[in-house]
Amino acid sequence: MQNIPELKLGVIAVSRSCFPMSLSERRRAAIVKAYDGDIYESPVTVETEKDAVKAVEDVKAAGVNGLVVFLGNFGPETPETLIADLYDGPIMYVAAAEGDGDLYDGRGDAYCGMLNCSYNLGLRNKTAYIPEYPVGTADQLAEKIAEYVPIARAIVGLKNLKIITFGPRPDDFLACNGPIKPLYDLGVAVQENSELDLLVAYNKHKDDPRIPAKIAEMEAELGDNNPYAGVLPRLAQYELTLLDWAEDNKGAREYVAFAGKCWPAFQTEFGFVPCYVNSRLTAQGIPVSCEVDIYGALSEYIGICVSLLPVTLLDINNTVPQSIYDKKIAGTYDARIEETFMGFHCGNTCSSLLENPHMGYQRIMKRDLEPELAEPDITRGTIEGDIKPGEITFFRLQSTASAKLTAYVAEGAVLDVPTESFGSIGVFDIPEMDRFYRHVLIAKQYPHHGAVAFGRYGKAFFEIFKYLGVTDIAYNQPKSLPYPDENPFA
Repeated sequence: MQNIPELKLGVIAVSRSCFPMSLSERRRAAIVKAYDGDIYESPVTVETEKDAVKAVEDVKAAGVNGLVVFLGNFGPETPETLIADLYDGPIMYVAAAEGDGDLYDGRGDAYCGMLNCSYNLGLRNKTAYIPEYPVGTADQLAEKIAEYVPIARAIVGLKNLKIITFGPRPDDFLACNGPIKPLYDLGVAVQENSELDLLVAYNKHKDDPRIPAKIAEMEAELGDNNPYAGVLPRLAQYELTLLDWAEDNKGAREYVAFAGKCWPAFQTEFGFVPCYVNSRLTAQGIPVSCEVDIYGALSEYIGICVSLLPVTLLDINNTVPQSIYDKKIAGTYDARIEETFMGFHCGNTCSSLLENPHMGYQRIMKRDLEPELAEPDITRGTIEGDIKPGEITFFRLQSTASAKLTAYVAEGAVLDVPTESFGSIGVFDIPEMDRFYRHVLIAKQYPHHGAVAFGRYGKAFFEIFKYLGVTDIAYNQPKSLPYPDENPFA
């Protein structure tokens, strides 16, 4: 995928002067050897503040954009946390467990030193990623560093991201509110444009010589499942418009995501719905959210950085009918009907994530825009199919109307159950969804859009949101753990 950072890891070992420096250096080398991947081992071991300056200069010169600080022994509190002052990027702190030497001259006491390190990070008001249990052997810390990689990649991506929007949110969709200030606090840039700006750019791409090749790409992707091939020239023209806009407008940023207004004027002026193009760009690593959902696009981008796979943005849409539950779910899956729902959008999910993907039209919009036509015209352009079954993570990073960042994460699955409906749609099962729906989504006033990553990534998302300073991170709590506002008598 394009449009995401390539992470280069580096490790700096620190050593307290009354402990052998060789202990930290030997243990650092053991981690590098145990790590399954490339990691730059800085030769500068930090004992003093001047060492910290040299070490940071060294990793920067090596192109390191994701740093690990390793307490091979107790560690020097001031120099080791000065590294976090000097290094502008994601940073992880871990510490060595004992067991690779005697407990006289070979004991490092990093278990103790990590406590002082965390205190000093607090004094400096610095954020760092510290694993749930940050102390381990070389093999154990190599595994923890591997878990840090998607977290660091997302942090790097966000600090170099520009979200490009087109148009204001549609009327009656105020729930997808997008206060701008928290985005700047995260280091994310925003470029807001009019739909007219996009229309002008689209019209300039008429007869673009690249259109036939782009049509051929779409035809190869759709195969025989394309009853509306006549709309492909318009869609190809639009995809080229967005790709050129991204390249011409990213400015000082490296990565781009879009949040576009896709109705009601889009169809009448552009002559199609943008859903299929949105899905294709998302498959390339450039998420395009519907209905100018800025935080939806932000969430999708985080999902791509973590999973390195296509993601999607869906409405938490409708309940599963009792008849479908009785016929296909009860007795086959361990899920109450209240724990199931259908996630849906008009047709924005990548074809690789769909069963029998096919070109369609936006049925809901057709009722309003061209009800008299037997065959759709300006409402063509969706990619439709049931979402493939498998494990998923439903998540969202959102700003409240009062500009406070909140987030939720819930792991679950798409069930192998026909939806008997239209659009990009699937039957989802999230444990305790009924309580999560009431005490998180409703109680905390989240919008109806949720991002979906295809796999279990809850641990990484939770740590990313913590790193970003989000203090309200909700999840689907088990029945044994009531929500604060949950009625104990209900």
